[in-house]
Amino acid sequence: MRKMNFSLFLLAALIIAAVPGPGIFYVAARTLSGGRPSGIASSVGTGLGGLVHVIAGGVGVSAIILASAELFTALKLLGAIYLVWLGIRTFREAGILPDERPVARSARSAFREGVLVEALNPKTAAFFLAFIPQFLDPAGASPALQFMVLGLISVTLNTLVDFAVVFMASAARENFVRKPHLFRRLRQGSGLFIAGLGISLALARRPATS
Repeated sequence: MRKMNFSLFLLAALIIAAVPGPGIFYVAARTLSGGRPSGIASSVGTGLGGLVHVIAGGVGVSAIILASAELFTALKLLGAIYLVWLGIRTFREAGILPDERPVARSARSAFREGVLVEALNPKTAAFFLAFIPQFLDPAGASPALQFMVLGLISVTLNTLVDFAVVFMASAARENFVRKPHLFRRLRQGSGLFIAGLGISLALARRPATS
């Protein structure tokens, strides 16, 4: 891998990680809904879900999925339905105060949900397949290995940014917890936002293939 290519990749990956997107908003919503443990668990979960696409992209599975309209649509709808269900559940549980549910169980659920949300998002696969190949060195080592290494770095940067978002959202949440009415509204809003992400995913178009 060329040094110049790697430097450009790091700069681009850092900028992309810092720009607010669906992933950041999802983690923030989970933090506002379930607290810092849920936010951290969600961040780790979405990171592992992203690695699924990195590995799949390295071996070419993601490319096959994106080349098939049927497979892309199926994966997209699965992810969208799951997000909408998660949003509705969060909305319905809005009145449950933090001390009424075991934190450990909430964090485990947030971790599992984070993995599924990211792993079932074909837009993540599309991003990696469009972004990373620009920085590969055809004359270097195995392109698949290069893809996975750069993908791992990208996922790590995204996760670190998510952690920062979790701590900021957690600080804001503490003020709302002292006001049950506002806290309920906050969780309802988080649920609606997560469901909205699902609807957005359902409406996503399949990336054009050459």
